[in-house]
Amino acid sequence: MNGILLVWVGRRAPEPYETLCRDYARRLTHYVPLSELRVVPAEGRAADRRRALTKEAAAIRRHLAPGDTVVPLDESGRERTTEELAQFLREQTRLRRVAFVIGSDLGLDAEIKDAADDLLALSRLTLPHHLARLVLLEQLYRACDLLAGGQYHRGRSG
Repeated sequence: MNGILLVWVGRRAPEPYETLCRDYARRLTHYVPLSELRVVPAEGRAADRRRALTKEAAAIRRHLAPGDTVVPLDESGRERTTEELAQFLREQTRLRRVAFVIGSDLGLDAEIKDAADDLLALSRLTLPHHLARLVLLEQLYRACDLLAGGQYHRGRSG
């Protein structure tokens, strides 16, 4: 199984979020190699949003490798059940690394989304990036545990 890369743009979250993210990342590494990289938000964001997004996109691309399955998070993306996410991970990590990308509070440059292999929506709601990161890590852990036959995911009963 190839690994998972999580690239996110933003400032560090308040410590309770960071603690939970570290916990889910640690759990996830029992199933799959995980790399998590933070990109510092571009300067001059208030003055020129477009330029800031372009700079952030360039920084994100530096962490992506040829052959990665690139999956930005975007509210317009495809919503998946845990089971669907697990199947997606099973299929994709057999072939290559899966790189999930979370944009800054400005979002993501259209070039990143247009070049992506898939777009994932955690919800149709707009989430702060630190909460989206936490939810993504938890769902990745849940999906990998499900694939391994673990008991964390209860699924639908009946």
